[in-house]
Parts: sequence; C-alpha cells; structure tokens
Amino acid sequence: QVQLVESGGNLVQPGGSLRLSCVASGITFSFFDMGWYRQAQGKQRELVARITRSGSTNYADSVKGRFTLSRDNPKDTVYLQMNSLKPEDTAVYYCNAENFISKRNFWGQGTQVTVSS
Repeated sequence: QVQLVESGGNLVQPGGSLRLSCVASGITFSFFDMGWYRQAQGKQRELVARITRSGSTNYADSVKGRFTLSRDNPKDTVYLQMNSLKPEDTAVYYCNAENFISKRNFWGQGTQVTVSS
C-alpha cells in the first residue's frame, strides 16, 4: 500500500519559516519524481516545486528564491524548506510522487500552512 505522509504544516507569521516533510512508503522511492503542490481555498491546486530522481528541481515563479526542495533517498523523504513566508502562501500543501516510467501518480493527505499575523 502506497502512503505519502506529510508533516510540518503550521500557523506562522509573515516572514517566518517552515519545513514540510513527506515520507513515502510502499514505493521504490528512487523510481519517483517528487513534488509539492498547494491548494488555497477557492483556488485550483498548483505546482509549488518538483524534484526529479536525479535531484534536478524546478519551482513556481511565486516561490523561487524563498523555497528549497530536497530529497533524501535513503530515508524515502522529501523536504520543502519555506522561508520568507507570505500570506499568499497560505494553502493546503500536498506531496506528490510520480513514477518516472508509468507516470502513475500518488498523493498525500495534505498539510495546512497558514501565514498570518
């Protein structure tokens, strides 16, 4: 059974930082490109950042220079370091895993990030 378990979401003040973690189980982690998406209330889910099996990353323009995505293959975990958070970063953040051959996707249950004073 595939599971992606996110953690690290919280309430934080503007300008603050959070680190989200996503631990995968039930998959061969090194076969998967990993990503974080977010969905704000009333809006569509959007890509935040992705990291390939080889470690190449891409980011949404809105988070470039503030967010850093990394992966630890031995721990089957990806991390999203979020700095200089803004109120518009408020959303539910979802972890995604995509098999690089089949393109089959798996999703986590989401973790809430709220940026507010």
